[in-house]
Amino acid sequence: MENKVTLGANGTAVALLKRIRKSPLLLPITALIIMLIVNVIITPNFFKISINNGVLYGFIIDILNRSCELIILAVGMTLVVASSRGTDISVGAVMAVSGAIIVRLLGGSYDGYAMFPALAIFFGLLGGVACGAFNGLLVARFNIQPMVATLILFTAGRGIAQLISSNENATGVILYVRQESFKWIGGFIPGCVIPTPIFIVIIFVLLTQLFLKKTAFSTYIQTVGINPKAGRLVGINSVLVVFFCYLFCGLSSGVAGLIASSRIYSSDANNIGLNLEMDAILAVALGGNSLGGGKFNMAGSIIGAITIQALTTSLYAMGVSADQLPIYKAVVVILIVLFQSPAFAKYRAAAALRLKQKAALTAGGEK
Repeated sequence: MENKVTLGANGTAVALLKRIRKSPLLLPITALIIMLIVNVIITPNFFKISINNGVLYGFIIDILNRSCELIILAVGMTLVVASSRGTDISVGAVMAVSGAIIVRLLGGSYDGYAMFPALAIFFGLLGGVACGAFNGLLVARFNIQPMVATLILFTAGRGIAQLISSNENATGVILYVRQESFKWIGGFIPGCVIPTPIFIVIIFVLLTQLFLKKTAFSTYIQTVGINPKAGRLVGINSVLVVFFCYLFCGLSSGVAGLIASSRIYSSDANNIGLNLEMDAILAVALGGNSLGGGKFNMAGSIIGAITIQALTTSLYAMGVSADQLPIYKAVVVILIVLFQSPAFAKYRAAAALRLKQKAALTAGGEK
């Protein structure tokens, strides 16, 4: 009887291990745990959280807070990659455009608002959606390669943001918002100890997940990403699906631009969202999502974004300058690409087969 119980427990453990090994979240969670361990080694008080001046302070809080824009971009990028089998490299520039629109409409560098705040934010987000619609039109309707199509706004987006921020004396000046309430979006609401961007991310992710779960759109995205021709045969409008995903990615860039401009209390066309497009793509890949489109895991992309911010924090703690960060991130990209390559998958399958054969031989010898 005891042997049967032991065998049953062993079988359950083996089944659990197989499920964990096959889980799409294994890679992102493992990467996040490794980064947390590295941070603890570098900074012994890494997990310490305190309240200073009425708000939460600590490395963990800082990582969660600073990763908010990247999480929002990663959510939009996940849908783009899954549906179009390509990436949107213009998200950082679109952030700058949206931030410039919002700050300009709020009466940047002047006392008082030139426009009602909610209306200014609406038009800023609408600008992000318009940029997403432009990218989506090129990719979905004109079948231009995603990298090439989004390269247009990647190149011209910051120029557009500088034009929006210009005045009669100069082009591309930094506009400032002289109203304390605008700071609350990227900072703290008075009386609340948790950073406001964390609430924005939670609401944004929940609404996105609710839409994907309550509609068949998630299935449409995966079908179009795997085989758009098959999708058209079963009645799915592949063009509309891809177009909507780029539209949504533009919206996510607008929300991220809103947070970024509120953080610095201004519109800096040259620096808002700079290089974040690469981090967003890396977050999607680190989340276990294939850059070849098809099935996607939103939770993995979110964990990937937090992991990248943890990596950035640890590198800064080690004294690495901002100019050197891309080198280390490039190493992470290379490792991810290798782990996801067909050659590495064959190697893992062969190694697993050898272990299984060895275990069978050992079990046969014991008998």
